[in-house]
Amino acid sequence: MSGLFASLAFATPWVLAALALLPAIWWLLRLTPPRPEQTTFPPLRLLLSITKQEETPNNSPWWLTLLRLLLIAALIVALAGPTWNPLTRSTTTTGPLWLVIDNGWDAAAGWSQQQDLALKLLDEAVENGRPVLVLASADGPRQTPALTGAPEAREHVRALAPRSWPNDRAQLAPLMQTAASDTPPTTLIWLPSSLQTAEDKIFFQALATYEDTTTIEIFTPDAQVYGLKNLRNNAQSMRLDVTRMNAEEPESPEVLAVDGQGRTIARQRITLASGEKTGTARLDLPADLRNDIARLTLTGHRASGTTFLADERWKRRKVGILTDSLAQETQPLLSARYYLNRALAPFADLPSTRSTDLREAITDLIDKGVTVMVLANIGTLPASAEDQLNRWVENGGTLVRFAGPNMAGESDTLIPVRLRGGDRTLGGSLSWKQPQPIGEFAAEGPFRALTVPTDVTVQRQVLAQPSAELPNKTWASLQDGTPLVTADVRGQGQIVLFHVTADTTWSNLPLSGAFVQMLQAITTNAAARTNAQTDSEPSETSSTMLPPYRVLDGTGQLTTPPPEALPLNETELASLSPSWQHQPGLYGTESAFTAFNLLKAEDEVVGLDLPQELQSAARAYPESEPVDLRAPLWALVLSLALLDSVIRIVLSGALQRRLVQPVLVATLGVSVALAFAPTPSHAQETAADIFALDATLDTRLAYVRTGDAEVDEISRAGLFGLTRVLTARTALEPEAPVGVDLETDELAFFPFLYWPITADMPEPSEAAIARLDAYMRNGGTVLIDTRDQLTAGSGGFSGTPERTKLRTMLESIDVPPLEPVPSDHVLTKTFYILNEFPGRYAGSPLWVQALPAATAQGRRPVRVSDGVSPILITANDMAAAWAIDSNGTYLYPTVPPNPSQREMAFRVGVNILMYVMTGNYKSDQVHIPALLERLGQ
Repeated sequence: MSGLFASLAFATPWVLAALALLPAIWWLLRLTPPRPEQTTFPPLRLLLSITKQEETPNNSPWWLTLLRLLLIAALIVALAGPTWNPLTRSTTTTGPLWLVIDNGWDAAAGWSQQQDLALKLLDEAVENGRPVLVLASADGPRQTPALTGAPEAREHVRALAPRSWPNDRAQLAPLMQTAASDTPPTTLIWLPSSLQTAEDKIFFQALATYEDTTTIEIFTPDAQVYGLKNLRNNAQSMRLDVTRMNAEEPESPEVLAVDGQGRTIARQRITLASGEKTGTARLDLPADLRNDIARLTLTGHRASGTTFLADERWKRRKVGILTDSLAQETQPLLSARYYLNRALAPFADLPSTRSTDLREAITDLIDKGVTVMVLANIGTLPASAEDQLNRWVENGGTLVRFAGPNMAGESDTLIPVRLRGGDRTLGGSLSWKQPQPIGEFAAEGPFRALTVPTDVTVQRQVLAQPSAELPNKTWASLQDGTPLVTADVRGQGQIVLFHVTADTTWSNLPLSGAFVQMLQAITTNAAARTNAQTDSEPSETSSTMLPPYRVLDGTGQLTTPPPEALPLNETELASLSPSWQHQPGLYGTESAFTAFNLLKAEDEVVGLDLPQELQSAARAYPESEPVDLRAPLWALVLSLALLDSVIRIVLSGALQRRLVQPVLVATLGVSVALAFAPTPSHAQETAADIFALDATLDTRLAYVRTGDAEVDEISRAGLFGLTRVLTARTALEPEAPVGVDLETDELAFFPFLYWPITADMPEPSEAAIARLDAYMRNGGTVLIDTRDQLTAGSGGFSGTPERTKLRTMLESIDVPPLEPVPSDHVLTKTFYILNEFPGRYAGSPLWVQALPAATAQGRRPVRVSDGVSPILITANDMAAAWAIDSNGTYLYPTVPPNPSQREMAFRVGVNILMYVMTGNYKSDQVHIPALLERLGQ
């Protein structure tokens, strides 16, 4: 019974207090006799002689009393507004409602369920007229803790999306305190995501302060959360750890590796047994293919935590090593080759050469495609080898040299700085009294992100000649200011010199972890110089502050960084936690960037653990929709009232006795039918007919639903913004835009469809293609937007996943020949005079149906069968440029940020809609000179 009553709630429960009056009502009904039977009076004599056969009862029959009590009880319960399986347990439907939503990266796993429940709760708030406060835990202190109307709160929730960083619930505590100081809540509902965060204790304490005065409800999700971390590119394979929150069931997630163009390189499925939280995906690929991997994702789980970005740090480069002894050393622990091999092997391939001739060995390594060449204690180079190395460096190679007894002076030109003769030793003529530790790393060098080691000391070094250029060429120095590592740019390459040996005879640097990190930084820097044609001037990323280049959104897709994204300090990359200011993504420039991923190697995904005092407020998501019981109860009340009326008529004798039984049976049947039969549905109340009515009674713009909630919301907000502009500037006044499903919805109602293309959208079925083809043949226009201009550039329909998807779909559609909008096309003058068609991005042409060829007079007609192009194609992301919220705030910045570009995007939208709605009437302007001439006559 407790479960039964737990599934029942009342809108106005105080009305149920009237049920306490049922005993008194029963007592009154029991004493009220029924109406006496009416008979025709005979003469008085006969009346006096009649023997009294029956007594008039003092009490009504028990079954009639029970019927009337049931009627009154049903009336009271109906007035109380019962609901079966209510969304919340709260009995309060008035007062402020606080809705706290977790929208961190882990919310992406169950976001649709979470957002749907939030919208249903706000629908109830709209019905009851409640003020609402919406707080999103990943948005932090940027939010304003102020109550708004439920409709505005609903629009706010519709615009919310999972972020790419973790929740910061602790930041909500001061916001809640500020809001409660004005108006405390009567109901607080928290829709948490799945994972625990470090500072949750502060938020839990804030929630506990409202327990005595507020109804708190927590809907706990049931969604599995995965994470990708700890990428390693070893000599034979690339490995990536896959971790999960719930390890109760065995699972087999699939890791997908793609390159910078979105092309699939490899797929690897791993098996996680029951109780196993972490598994490793191993990609056994050639090194060249592994170097092309730019992103690894988890198939079917779109989130920033299931996307791992790779940069130059995870690419294996070929490094050639040459020492003063080209043959195999008999004592490896005393050789420079041993320490170099051990330091470089974890992140680089080390091709070997069998030649003992230095010139042949250099030629062999260059032919094998090395990016970095390491020369250890090689003094004077043969002239031919020096020339060959010099050409290789100028073409982009990086030469790393280590000092030694053979290189104590300036022996050739392949050194970055001029050297003094001899070397500086501990106790020598150019000596120091004690070993020198490392002082600092240059802020402009590749070691800028490294921590200066405190356990490295130098006993001997080669000295550089002092000069004005020496500080700019120094990457690392000792505490006395003398250089430890110097470098210089030669052409497109660079030369690096360690002023100590690669073994332990001059310092203990080869024994430290800093030696590995320094060589890895040089290799990464060399690869970046090879990929980007740089010059001797410092690049934009030479500073330790790296600007955001691309950031991940909540679905794990790279996008343009928002204005609030700040540069990050490269030296803090290893310890920095992602936030709304430092979002996961790529930082730097297009030619040289650093990946900042969500999860570090030591991170775990831990499920949310509510404290004991809040566990009583937790409940699962409702499995079924709430059912309003007022309609069947009112039907029961009416049917019981009808039955009571019939019974009263029968007992009064107004009906003949032979009709009593049929009337009672019919009345009882009608009562049961009214009480328990489902409410009849009318034809116009079906979803398809409501959709048709909405589409035909008003003009509406429509967009194609892709299945991606974020993309669909951008389309809706974009057409909403364009609708407002059309209403303000033109005679066309469309209503709110609608989304259509190509598979099921009728398209003929809409003159214009906006269709965004995503790389992973399902291809339309043959039936959907046929519907779209019929729509275009009958005068409809489709604007297809690949939204990839920023990554693909202009021209053509290939080169990106979105354009590849578009080409595949266009193969099944009867598409006319296309061309970029010519300068004399009607689209350039339907409302505004335009010569370009930008959106959020600029540069992509707007493709339309090709016009007929030019005439003999050199003119090309602008009129095409009095119709419009059935298809328009762009890559400029038009909807994002048009997108606004209910307050008129632009949701997405233009790239580059330019108010005039947004205005031009709106003008493009107005021209397109005028073109679609009115056809080519503007083409008649070519006849204006002739018409004016005739009027003048």
